[in-house]
Amino acid sequence: MAECKIQDNLNKCNCTYEPCPRKGICCECLAYHRSHGELPACYFPPEVERTYDRSIRRFISLYK
Repeated sequence: MAECKIQDNLNKCNCTYEPCPRKGICCECLAYHRSHGELPACYFPPEVERTYDRSIRRFISLYK
């Protein structure tokens, strides 16, 4: 299994939700958001990410 490069991930992560325990652990972040019908912050531009609307519907509306 590949080693998680948390520090590298944190350097690229645009998530503004600071108390998140999954920040920098992309596999956990993706699994968490998918289980809630969402996508993680990295799928959204900064102005949308800050709204915390990470719904799949919002993603589709941005990129259709």
